[in-house]
Amino acid sequence: MDVWPGSPYPLGATWDGEGTNFALFSEGAEAVELCLLDGEPGGGGTGGTAEICVPLEEVTAHVWHGYVPGVGPGQRYGFRLSGPYDADRGLRFNRSKLLVDPYALAIDGVLDWDDSVFGYVVGRDDRVPDSRDSASHVPRSVVADPLFPWGHDHRPATPWHDTVIYETHVKGFTSRHPGVPERLRGTYAGLASPAAVEHLLKLGVTAVELLPVHHFVPEHQLVKRGLTNYWGYNSLGYFAPHAAYSSSGGRGQQVQEFKAMVRTLHTAGIEVILDVVYNHTAEGNHMGPTLNFRGIDNTAYYRLVDGGRHYMDYTGTGNTLNARHPEVLRLIMDSLRYWVSEMHVDGFRFDLASALARGFHEVDRLSAFFDLIHQDPVVSQVKLIAEPWDVGEGGYQVGNFPVLWTEWNGRYRDAVRDFWRGEQASVAEMGYRLTGSSDLYQGDGRRPYASINFVTAHDGFTLADLVSYNNKHNEANGEGNRDGTDDNRSWNCGVEGPTDDPDVNDLRRRQQRNFLATLLLSQGVPMLLGGDEMGRTQRGNNNAYCQDNEISWLDWELDDDNRELLDFTRHLIALRRSHPVFRRRRFFQGRPIRGSGLADIGWFGPEGTEMTEDEWVSGRIAALGMFLNGDQIAEPGPRGERIFDASFLVLLNGPEPVRFRLPDKRWAETFELVLDSAIGYIRPTDGTEGPLFAAEDDVWLDGRSVLVLRKVG
Repeated sequence: MDVWPGSPYPLGATWDGEGTNFALFSEGAEAVELCLLDGEPGGGGTGGTAEICVPLEEVTAHVWHGYVPGVGPGQRYGFRLSGPYDADRGLRFNRSKLLVDPYALAIDGVLDWDDSVFGYVVGRDDRVPDSRDSASHVPRSVVADPLFPWGHDHRPATPWHDTVIYETHVKGFTSRHPGVPERLRGTYAGLASPAAVEHLLKLGVTAVELLPVHHFVPEHQLVKRGLTNYWGYNSLGYFAPHAAYSSSGGRGQQVQEFKAMVRTLHTAGIEVILDVVYNHTAEGNHMGPTLNFRGIDNTAYYRLVDGGRHYMDYTGTGNTLNARHPEVLRLIMDSLRYWVSEMHVDGFRFDLASALARGFHEVDRLSAFFDLIHQDPVVSQVKLIAEPWDVGEGGYQVGNFPVLWTEWNGRYRDAVRDFWRGEQASVAEMGYRLTGSSDLYQGDGRRPYASINFVTAHDGFTLADLVSYNNKHNEANGEGNRDGTDDNRSWNCGVEGPTDDPDVNDLRRRQQRNFLATLLLSQGVPMLLGGDEMGRTQRGNNNAYCQDNEISWLDWELDDDNRELLDFTRHLIALRRSHPVFRRRRFFQGRPIRGSGLADIGWFGPEGTEMTEDEWVSGRIAALGMFLNGDQIAEPGPRGERIFDASFLVLLNGPEPVRFRLPDKRWAETFELVLDSAIGYIRPTDGTEGPLFAAEDDVWLDGRSVLVLRKVG
């Protein structure tokens, strides 16, 4: 086989129409071989027998490279690296292990967890190398065709303040959808099918945030229990779309299918945001397998301790990527740019983002990673969302990320859950969360949309379970119900789990409406967990990461109650979309903006009088009124025009019923009822007028309810 010198850049396998250039970084290797493979990969088959390996003899700045004429898309390949094996110094080179290219654009085959996939002899400590060949048992890299007919595809570029995020799972979203052809269910093509897109459009969301789609593998301990990694937070390749979500094949077809999905969603005006896991990899701790990074350059790619034998673990997964190393930073940035430029995605949610910001131990918000993001002309222009915590000391960093970044607002989640379950919360805490969390984001120049508001997410209870369980029920995970958080801040409405009690079920439905109304009418960016709009349950499992089955998949067979909840959610999103007063770009100032004498926001207690400073400082929430003044919106429209909107009074009431006196005529002479969560009422969209109330009228607030009134006179 001819091997020409080729080029050290770009890294990975690059097909040019006549052949493929291969380039791999390794500073510590003594020799690198490119291996071209035939046969089916993984599963202990014959995949490792048809193999041609050739040395890459050209080395430029620690990049080993070569060009192979005639090799093109669909070719499976891997690398073998020779060098010292000295675990005490962090050196784990082992030529007998076939390694996946970190820059592979496609990955094919499964990891079957044969003992040969480990770099050491299983049953002995990790300092004794294993010489068995792993090729028949590991996935392979695939040369991919970069060409795709994008046509007139363009990003929806939805402004942050207009964004409504729908967090979902590629497989789980359509696995049970009767309107999706069976062969497409659970795939990229399924998510792009007419039935799936129609649901998203009717719901009114503007972006899907997909759980990890970087190619991943299940952990060994899960496989031994007959389970798998469903969520996908166990990355093997940062450029390759997960092959199991492809309906069309794994030899590069997954790349084309993913691009087609993005193109279809863009045509519908829906953005695609990826949940990305650059904080750790699938290789685990020092007793984990040797699949790619560990065998390519362990000391460069990972944060090592104890002289190099063990791994720093800020993620709870066994290892932490070394984002301080320039080659690792290049890997991350190249991956991000690839997904934006070549795959056309619209943004990223960074899992355990604090781990990327760590210096030695402390979290450094001005770390090199953030500097690179801010300076990059491609990545800096898309949506950037941080999960602002990790599991290390000092890792909880809500409110501390730099400009350009938005954050999953854990304090919003906690405050809203506490309020609706009946826990005492300060007026100030709830006020901040409802209005965009200015206490967290205003001081460094960010806007309300820096706050990604959420009540539920993939990690934790679904909305239906949040109001049905006091305790987690994770027995199906096989960990003795020890996994998953115990801090759920949930309330089961008096009965644990399913019940036939009509009063309990009615209260649970009301509570779901309360959470949805609070979420979708708060300032900031709402994120809805997929399935919450139609009562999805995980049967009390708050850590369904390993449940690739009906526990996690969306159920599309809806009863009357769940159809009503879906309709309620659609109307809520439509109400938000129709009124800029619910999605302001700037924080409230608490004073008149344009001469009406009324502030842009007003706060009221049940007596109908504005809240005093003493009430803000020491008060506890029983019932709270928030007046959003549509005549006092400071920010201009897209053409510089002044924005006028209707004004709304949002009333939130805790556990006990209360009479709430409406504000005096200065605020409004007449109010129209728009929403009542106690009975599931939302004003009809056909123009029918809702019930009217005069200024200073007393309105009845049922226990645990939301009322929304619109100023009409």
